[in-house]
Amino acid sequence: MAKTNNFVFWGLYIVAWLIFVGLSIEAGGLLVNFFFAWLKPEVVQNLYQKLDLSEMYQRSEIAFFGIYSFILTLSILKAVLFYTVIRLMHTMDLTKPFDAFVSKQFFQISYYTIAIGLLSYIARQAAKNLTHQGIATDSLNQFWEDSQAFVLMGAVIYIIATIFKKGVDLQAENDLTV
Repeated sequence: MAKTNNFVFWGLYIVAWLIFVGLSIEAGGLLVNFFFAWLKPEVVQNLYQKLDLSEMYQRSEIAFFGIYSFILTLSILKAVLFYTVIRLMHTMDLTKPFDAFVSKQFFQISYYTIAIGLLSYIARQAAKNLTHQGIATDSLNQFWEDSQAFVLMGAVIYIIATIFKKGVDLQAENDLTV
């Protein structure tokens, strides 16, 4: 049973690395798109995800910078979230998992997840407001359509982190009494 758990753990570790690399590439691509859209908008349709917001830029520079700031921040936060997961998995000892570092990492993961969810919700509402002003934002829904899932997942991870912290405290107390 221990070999199976270890195999699954390392499989998930590899999957976390793959997701992190993908999210980092996405964040980098979006960052390059931002600078090209700002400096040379005529080549945007040939760039990453064909995210062409030149019409938004021409109609309202403030809307462009605001929406793109949301997109970049969410993309970077997702990459940082998975980097934190990788750090947790790399340093976590499965034979003795109740550690202060692991507890701290669980809290960080929950904070990042809740922040992604709340920021996604705010961005979705901002995009909806821009739609009312006649600015097309339908192509941007992919960046914040899962806001409710992130908030719920963050809440669950926070509860697990709280339980884990209590386990760390109990283990430290038990180690002192023995």
